[in-house]
Formats: sequence, C-alpha cells, structure tokens
Amino acid sequence: MSQVQILGQGKIENLPWEDRPAGSTEPVWRYSKNPVIPRDLIPSSNSIFNSAVVPYKGEFAGVFRCDDRTRRMVMHRGFSSDAVNWKLDPEPLRFECDEPEIADFVYGYDPRVVWIEDRYYVTWCNCYHGPTIGVGWTKDFETFHQYENAFLPFNRNGVLFPRKIDGNFAMLSRPSDNGHTPFGEIFYSESPDLTYWGKHRHVMAPVENSWQATKIGGGPVPIETSEGWLLIYHGVLTSCNGFVYSASVALLDLEKPWKVIARAKPYAISPQTLYECVGDVPNVVFPCAALCDADTGRLAIYYGAADTVTGLAFAYVDELVEFAKKNSL
Repeated sequence: MSQVQILGQGKIENLPWEDRPAGSTEPVWRYSKNPVIPRDLIPSSNSIFNSAVVPYKGEFAGVFRCDDRTRRMVMHRGFSSDAVNWKLDPEPLRFECDEPEIADFVYGYDPRVVWIEDRYYVTWCNCYHGPTIGVGWTKDFETFHQYENAFLPFNRNGVLFPRKIDGNFAMLSRPSDNGHTPFGEIFYSESPDLTYWGKHRHVMAPVENSWQATKIGGGPVPIETSEGWLLIYHGVLTSCNGFVYSASVALLDLEKPWKVIARAKPYAISPQTLYECVGDVPNVVFPCAALCDADTGRLAIYYGAADTVTGLAFAYVDELVEFAKKNSL
C-alpha cells in the first residue's frame, strides 16, 4: 500500500471510528449501529438523509436534508459533540440574501458543506424555476448568507473543492433536467467570486453495463492527497425494479481536476442492508460528506440510505486511493 499524504486537512481527535469487521476485505464498511440519524429525529421530519457535516470548534456541525411531513424538501442545521449523536434545530434553515427573488426558493436539498479560507460554504440543490445549485456561507452556523445561484436550471450535485485552484473557486456539478434525470455526467467549473462561473470542463461520464450505467454525480467534498483529489461519487444503475444508487472513488489531477487519473471499476459500497434497501426510495446509498483525520488517514463517510435515514461508514484514504488505482477503468 502506498503512503498517501493527505493535504489541507487537520487532525480530528474525536473522529467517529469503528474498525473493519474481522474477516472483511471491503474498502468501505458500515457503522454497526446504523442508521446514525433516524428519520424522525425532529418532530416535523418524514426523513433525514443526504446531509453534510464538518468539524466545528472541536466538535461538529452540519446542514441536513429533512423532508417534512408535507414532503417539502428543506434544510436544517445541526450540532454534535461526537458526530454520532446529533441535535437538529427544529426550525428550517433560513438564508439572508440581498436579492429577495433568489432567496424565495421553493425547496432545498442534498447540501454539501466545506471550509474555504475563512468561512463555511454551503451548496445545495435549489429550486429556481427548476433544480439548480444554490450557494451560501456561514461563519458560525447561526447566520447563513446566500449568493446568486451558480448555474441555470437544470443542475444538481454541486460540490465545491476545499481550496481555490489557479486563484478561482472550483466546483463539480451534474447538469440534468427537470425530472428524475435519466442521464448525467460530472462537469467542472471555476469562478473568481462564486457568482460568475466558467471554464467548464467535462470530467466523467457513466459507464455502460455497470453499477454506474445511467448517471453519476459528485458526493462529499474532494480530499486533497499527494496522489490527486480523492473523489467519492455516486452512480446509478437502472434495474428492472428502478434506480439503484451505489458509490465508488476516483482520483483527479490536483491542478486540472477535470483530468481523471484513476477511477475504480467496481463500486466501493452499494445498498445491501435493510435500511439501504427499504425506505421511501429503495436501494440507495448516497454519500454527501466525509470527515478526514490527516494523521491516521481515517475517513468517516455520511450517506443517505433509501432516501429515509442517514448512515455512517468508514474507510482509509490510503486504501481508497489504491482501490481506485488497482481497479481503474
């Protein structure tokens, strides 16, 4: 196994962790007490899934997708001392915005959160005449500010890189349509100010006759390593019983992230447990966040399960990098 250096990450002494089960050789393994967040953690929620968490003041904070009991897709902030036991604000998250038209969005879902320079940035799927990518920021998880939408409809899975590239903010996205997209490829874009986006580059496409044959999309914030950006992403297979969402890994070039260095052919995790296979949307594993401890290379990955609850899984950065390289397409 190569000794992969993890860049731009600090030590997380209280990172949640559970060793790989005896006899297992899986690159990603599940927390034995999953789901880590149940569907009814707050009184108004029908389901809590596809959410993002980050280290915050020695503990943890996050933005959570909580579909309410009218089935409206909204986001809530939450806090935890151990990243396992969470307390969510029962009130939906509100953004301050200079443009009332932009602030008055119909729904928001599937957030990602990333620290860049001096603040936490939030991206999410935002309804503005169809799904597009909302962008906001906070410094304290108390007050949230909203920018202009990053792109025209239709787009989903906006994932910011944790540092600027060539002086610009950088984002992965998945152009789509107004329905439950029956296609999807990952693209890269840059912006000097998080308002005006360009330098669009194609990154990856689905792979025929595989777990990622229908569409793919970015997952957690990419992790910078000496081998490239480690990207955990989801892929979708259209089966005779509908969509099946799984996840795997790829390595992207550090300075030109639209260039793929390696991409694992097999999935790293797929829906196999009851809470992943049975729920509002069966057969879904959808990662949106990963906590990384640079000293040990340990990863704690948070993922939506069956669009109903939130699961936690574990991996090593070294092993995922090797998994991508040894099994590359």
